[in-house]
Amino acid sequence: MQKPQVIIVALVCAFAFLAHADDDNSKKKAEEQGEIRTNTQKILQRLYKAQPAARGAVANGAGYAVFSNAGVKILFAGSGKGEGVAVDNKTKKETFMKMVELQAGLGFGVKKFSVIFVFDNDKVRDSFINSGWEFGGQATAAAKTADKGGSMAGATSVSDGVWMYQMTDKGLAAEITIKGTKYYKDGDLN
Repeated sequence: MQKPQVIIVALVCAFAFLAHADDDNSKKKAEEQGEIRTNTQKILQRLYKAQPAARGAVANGAGYAVFSNAGVKILFAGSGKGEGVAVDNKTKKETFMKMVELQAGLGFGVKKFSVIFVFDNDKVRDSFINSGWEFGGQATAAAKTADKGGSMAGATSVSDGVWMYQMTDKGLAAEITIKGTKYYKDGDLN
């Protein structure tokens, strides 16, 4: 083979390799997005079962965001991370997002939970998605399971125009804690 032909063959092989790698990245991205969508629907169904009125709140808001989180606390410090999706109810546009949290205080354990935000208007939804959010305070909601003779209080207002539900494996959380949590766009999935 002559030198120009060898170079052409090498270039064709390099382009084929890059195209295949791009296909693999696209497939991986689509799979991760699909897993988040499936998990989001499972979380919403659990919320609707625990708090039926939440279905209307989610459907009638300007949008919503659903996150699946896992956290660990060992002695004086804890952290957690999660992923989710924010949805514009008008356009149905999805924005995939991540979250991280840091906690201080005495404790030990592993906690899995889900967080659902409902946005009253476009401004707070867009701010959450485009600017990311950091929560530094703590909100607490009273919730009792129906089988214990109480009523569910539902969502807690965490800022003007933003409502939050927190779910644990046992149902709607009795205490909603958002101390030291940051939400931001996922650069790899959008």
